[in-house]
Amino acid sequence: MSTGEHRFFDLLYHPHELPAQPHPMLTRGALVCGVLSLGLIAGDLGLRAFGLGFLVAIVPVPVYIILVLWLDRFEPEPPLTLVQTFAWGASVAVFVALMVNMLSTDILGALAGPRAGELFAGLVTAPVVEELAKGFALFVLFRELKDEFDGVVDGVVYAAMVGLGFAMIENVQYYGEAIADGGDSSTVTFFFRGMMSPFAHPLFTSMFGIGLGLVRERHGEARSWVAPFVGLTVAIALHSLWNLAATFEGWFFALYLLVMLPAFIGVLALIYFSLRRESRVLREHLSPLVGDGVLSHSELECLCEVRRRMRASAQAWKRGGVARWRARRELHRVASELAFHRWRVLRGLSHGPEADAQREAEYVRRLCELYEHGRVG
Repeated sequence: MSTGEHRFFDLLYHPHELPAQPHPMLTRGALVCGVLSLGLIAGDLGLRAFGLGFLVAIVPVPVYIILVLWLDRFEPEPPLTLVQTFAWGASVAVFVALMVNMLSTDILGALAGPRAGELFAGLVTAPVVEELAKGFALFVLFRELKDEFDGVVDGVVYAAMVGLGFAMIENVQYYGEAIADGGDSSTVTFFFRGMMSPFAHPLFTSMFGIGLGLVRERHGEARSWVAPFVGLTVAIALHSLWNLAATFEGWFFALYLLVMLPAFIGVLALIYFSLRRESRVLREHLSPLVGDGVLSHSELECLCEVRRRMRASAQAWKRGGVARWRARRELHRVASELAFHRWRVLRGLSHGPEADAQREAEYVRRLCELYEHGRVG
């Protein structure tokens, strides 16, 4: 087999490990926006408060990211795409929000007074602009990654990543201001922003992600396009309510318990049912492989249940260390990609009959190769 063919198969078998590189202009644009945003925040806070605020803001981020990735257990998203999504939230979305919010505050402040400008920015401008800026990234992913953005779970995962990126940089400003104001203020701010509201931006944006996910799951249904507009409206409304509660501190706990917490639980419940739907997709589209002799019945059951997948991965580690564990994870990934590829083709998300058939054949060949060489089992 030639080097070029090996490269093609690697890209096909491992789309999560070797994704397409981002466009240089987009990369440079995100970098410039990120630097400008941090520069504006640092200029407002001072270097000491900015540095301490930045350190405090980034410490919990890995924990939140791990929790988000844990949700997407059947068909994990490409790592580079997740990094790009996080970076968009932390750079472009933040820069756009800073510019528009400052402009609207200044203009309305000059017309109706500083307090009116701040209220309008917090309750109207910020929710609208920030959710549109974050949501734009989701819309691009939805349009461009038809082989990855498969449903509600993917919409929530991408929304959470862009929201976490945005929240991290926003928290740099809040933490820095609290540190500059003194110890008591920084402790209270860390408690409210670091402990009680890390899910706020991911929660808001996930409403739009859910809407896009429903469109993908109901591909071809005209009425499904209502879902993203409803989701974006709900995202803006939740964001506005959150800012309202932050402005009038006596309302915070009531809003947190009566609105935000139920919304968060509702999203988790929706993810649970979406994972069950994904399990049914796997079972429906992988079952023919049992009759073809590619998979055993017990392997099919393993592939369709998260707990069995986790148990199989743990056993692979015990039997063969990292190599067998990686092979088991590859089996899970390839089988999931095959099932969702078949699911997409049946719904008209096709690259053409020849390309679809070639991709399916290579997925099946890779599964057979993993078994024949004894890499899994």
